[in-house]
Amino acid sequence: MAADLVIRGADVHTPSGFIPADVVVIDGRVDGLVSRGATVADAETVYGDGCWLTPGFIDLHAHSALRSFDEPQMAAKVSQGFTTQLICPDGLGPAPVDDAHVAARRDYLAGLEPSSLVAWSWRSFDQYLSVLDASAPATDLISCVPHSAIRQVVMGDGDRDATGEELRQMQALTDASLAAGGAAVSFGMIYAPGMYGRGRELRALASVAAKYGVPLVPHVRNEASESLAAMSEFIDACRETGARLHISHLKLIGNEDLLDQLLGLLEAAATQIDLTVDQYPYGAGSTLLTALLPPWAMAGGPEAALARVRDRAARRELAADMRHGLPGWENLYGSCGAENVTITQATGLDEVVGHTVAEAAEMLKCEPADAVVEICARTSLDAAMIDHYSTERVVHEIYRRSGSLLGSDGVFNPSPHPRLYGSTGRFLGRFAIRGGLASATDAIERMSGRSAALLGLSDRGHIAAGQRADLVLLNPHEFIDTA
Repeated sequence: MAADLVIRGADVHTPSGFIPADVVVIDGRVDGLVSRGATVADAETVYGDGCWLTPGFIDLHAHSALRSFDEPQMAAKVSQGFTTQLICPDGLGPAPVDDAHVAARRDYLAGLEPSSLVAWSWRSFDQYLSVLDASAPATDLISCVPHSAIRQVVMGDGDRDATGEELRQMQALTDASLAAGGAAVSFGMIYAPGMYGRGRELRALASVAAKYGVPLVPHVRNEASESLAAMSEFIDACRETGARLHISHLKLIGNEDLLDQLLGLLEAAATQIDLTVDQYPYGAGSTLLTALLPPWAMAGGPEAALARVRDRAARRELAADMRHGLPGWENLYGSCGAENVTITQATGLDEVVGHTVAEAAEMLKCEPADAVVEICARTSLDAAMIDHYSTERVVHEIYRRSGSLLGSDGVFNPSPHPRLYGSTGRFLGRFAIRGGLASATDAIERMSGRSAALLGLSDRGHIAAGQRADLVLLNPHEFIDTA
């Protein structure tokens, strides 16, 4: 059979290093590696002299659940080498959903999963995957089953423990969603209503994940002063149920003195359970502005939360809790400080976009904590931020010592975090090739082969005969983030 494509002259990545070879592609798959200059009949030729040929990169934390309906080309992802994305992280996603919550869910997700061109015609997870596939995304989209979505369908937005019957219903809905094609179960313990789930509920869903052999993928409850307890919450659930665990965006918000203890906890846990982590290679995050509010603010769902941020007495309580904190609450506002949080989206209040919360407070003539509440009120909760929470030293140490895989956590909002465009260039180009924090071979393997293994994707992650031809051709002298 004649080849479709041959890539000549590049150094080809393998798990043990680079080798000089030409790569032959037939019908979307690697047919084999041949010696340089070997005759290949009837093939289109791409010349990669001076370049590296690597497997396609896998984004393990992608807020792309709705992006392909607006932009199927996924330019921000494809341009940095991502060919597969794990979507619906943080326990958040568009499915499953019921009639009673579809409008509120769509509004709540607008800051993380914006889309203007999709009608939300699905209700089940299976239906969502079918509609998503019809959008013809340029990358493969592999989906988590989101815990918050499961919880909301079964028991609404309330801050309470699930009953035995509700636990059984959540297990059944999770089971059906995994059977339909879910590749993991994600949790977002700072987002409502998932944040209201605790030990028994986490173990109930972990047992279903264990049945399917898929990992739990949590944004843990606290990434600051109580990060060790927050990690242990999921380590314990996986130890008890046999589920695998993959920690989303491993980091420390402030509290640099806890780094050795945190990494030590994970190293010890990895001897007892199947444990991996991912990381975005920045010391700043990006999420909904409502993440600065105390947990009780979101109880009852977005409508109840909006009523609170517009109620004079509740506003005072919200701002006071942000200033002083609450037991067990991460309090991102207190950890970062108003001068280190930048508004990136504020629907109907564009004048504060690009300004820090401290600067917005001056513009709104109020205290910074009050400004957060005011922005939430005036935007009907449709606001987002970038929060600067850590140092380069901590980011580098996590990268160097944890063996972290890559999850961009990029969000397609109007003023996005640079990680939407620059994650692979920073992870490989800046940290490995130039910074020497890992070998280039190791960094590439983290973004490809090891990530594919985590998701059970045996058809990708390596350049070998029979593998999908998800390939990246890059110049190592120029490959770096500029976002």
